Parts: sequence; C-alpha cells; structure tokens
Amino acid sequence: MCWEPPGPMPERELAPYAADPERSRGRRHREPPPRGRSEYQRDRDRIIHSTAFRRLEYKTQVFINHEGDLFRTRLTHSLEVAQIARSVARSLRLDEDLTEAIALAHDLGHTPFGHTGQDALNACMRPYGGFEHNLQSLRVVDVLEQRYAAYDGLNLTFESREGILKHCSPRNARALGDVGERFIKKRRPSLEAQLANLADEIAYNNHDVDDGLRSGLLSLEQLADVRIVSRHMKAVLRAYPKVAGRRLVHETVRRMIGTLVIDLVRASADNIRGYAPASVEAVRLAPPLIAFSPRIREESLELKRFLHDNLYRHYRVVRMSTKARRIVTELFAAFLSDIRLLPPEFQARARVDAPRAIADYIAGMTDRYAMLEHRRLFSIEET
Repeated sequence: MCWEPPGPMPERELAPYAADPERSRGRRHREPPPRGRSEYQRDRDRIIHSTAFRRLEYKTQVFINHEGDLFRTRLTHSLEVAQIARSVARSLRLDEDLTEAIALAHDLGHTPFGHTGQDALNACMRPYGGFEHNLQSLRVVDVLEQRYAAYDGLNLTFESREGILKHCSPRNARALGDVGERFIKKRRPSLEAQLANLADEIAYNNHDVDDGLRSGLLSLEQLADVRIVSRHMKAVLRAYPKVAGRRLVHETVRRMIGTLVIDLVRASADNIRGYAPASVEAVRLAPPLIAFSPRIREESLELKRFLHDNLYRHYRVVRMSTKARRIVTELFAAFLSDIRLLPPEFQARARVDAPRAIADYIAGMTDRYAMLEHRRLFSIEET
C-alpha cells in the first residue's frame, strides 16, 4: 500500500469562550488590519522583534548572567512559558497566538538581577510611586519601545495588553484606563491570560529544579522529600534502573512538566464545562477557570516552598543577591543626585520625572550592562 500525503489540515475552530482576533477591542492607535496574519499574530511578531525581548537573553532568572552559560535566562524562560502555554491553549481551543504573545511579553519589564533587582528598584522608587515589573512590562509595550514613526510603544491589542498586566493596585488601575478596568470591577481576564500565568508557574518551578541541581546548590537527596519530584524520580528509576546524573534529572523534570500540563488541561476543561461560559464576557464574570486540581495545586505549592527555602535562600544566591541589590541601589542614588550622569535621551525624560526616567533606564539594563555601568560610575579606572 503506497503512502499518500495527508490533505490540508482543517482550520481549527476556536471555542466560544476563546478570545477571537476578529472581535478584538482594538489598539490604542488605529491601524489598517494585518494581511496574512491575525491581530494576535501581529502582536506576537512585534514582541519578538522588540528591543526589550532581545535584552531578556542577558537578564537573570535565578543565577546572575555571568555565573554560567547553561542556566536559564529571562529569554529562555519566556520561550519555555510560551511553549507550555501554546500546547495547553490548543487542547482547550483557545487562541494560541494571543496566549503565546502574552507569554513572550510577560517579563519584558523585568529588571536585571531577577526578583532581587525588582525589590531593590521598588525600594528606591517607594517615595515616587513604587516599581513593579508587571506594570513595567505594560509600560514597555505602551511607551518605551521606539520602533514606529507614528507612535511610541508596540501598539498591541487590548487583549495582549490586558494579559500582560497580571496584577495591579486599584490606584494604578484607575490611571490605566480600559486595561485596568477589571481590577476595579473585580473581573477576570481572558482564559488566554489566565493560562499564560499558570504556564509561567509550571516553567519556573521546574527549570529552577534543573538549574538548582546543575549548580550544585540542590541535591537529588533533598528533592526526594518533595512529593511531586519523588514520585516522578521513582517512576524513572523503576523504568530505567541504571539511569543517573543529568539523564535522571532531565527525565524526572520532563515527566513533572507533563503531569502538570495534563492536570492543568483536565482541571481547566472540567471548570469550563461546569461554568459553561458562552463568550469572553462570560469568562470575565466567572471565577478563575484555568486551574490545577486541588492535589496538584498543593504539590506545586510544596515544590515552590522548597525552592524558596533551599535555593532562593541558599547562601551563595544570597551573596550574589546582596551585590545585585547594592548595584541597583547605588545606580539609582547616583543618577537621582545628578541626572547629567544619564544618557542624553534619559536626561530629557528626567527633566519631567527624574525617578521614573531613572527606573526606566535601570529596568532596561541587562545584568552585565548594570555591572558595567556601576563600574563606570564608581571605579576610578573605568570611563
């Protein structure tokens, strides 16, 4: 029997509760519709081509950029989030392009040096309105990217912008207009946005296990006490009694991700069937529908607590975090004391709002650029 190539793939039909690019609430600046791609595909493409996205390659996830070439960065993390999110979106008949766009953009506003950098910059900005990387990601795509002649920012759709903004205080929400409205009215975002949020959690918990073991800061013996890790490691060893080292780690992490993804699809599908939202607006009025089952939720939280206590608080991570905090704090203080130290384009912004302009500048730095800039300002040998 001769093999015959399959016919054309049927076009996938979105579920009624999915975000439909044909019904987008539009962009801040009106543009002609895209040709040969959907509105959400255009958003994804603009994000990938942005300067902020490229900078993620040299921004920390847990380990500072110079500590090793094989550890995750914000860029590789964002790609892993996008892969997980898109797979689940396909299973639930959500819009894959919107899901991917949100996943790829969710960390665009993150500071150098991971959460330590964010915490340090927030402390510096506390008298001036604070700093939160989630809001900064929206600020990047709305204001800071400068790629188009007609407007600042990337001019993304409302749905992508809403998904990027995962958290927001009522005070900030009121200043953001339509994209902040749901925080005031206590409503949910699209299922695509809910999904990107949980895909983020799956990705960072599991790759932090991998990176923690690669760095030597965690051991398999420690992780054997964590239920979700122990269960999958034992299953690997039953199937492959002689496997060890990196193969054991990779096979365990791979199976953990698979379990979390399958559970997320099943539990979310059950929630959707139970609530039966007939539209995106019905999703906004519903409780959160994208979720893990109670058992997997608890196991995921147990893993998160383990990583917090044993990896993020490891003395070697704390030592590097202390240095990172000092770099961010001293950079901010130096620029605030004399805005002439800033590059010319930021000096112009600083004449209007110096603290926010300085925060924009520091948040946009990569790890190694922040360290270089600190040496330029504080080392007599640097210029």
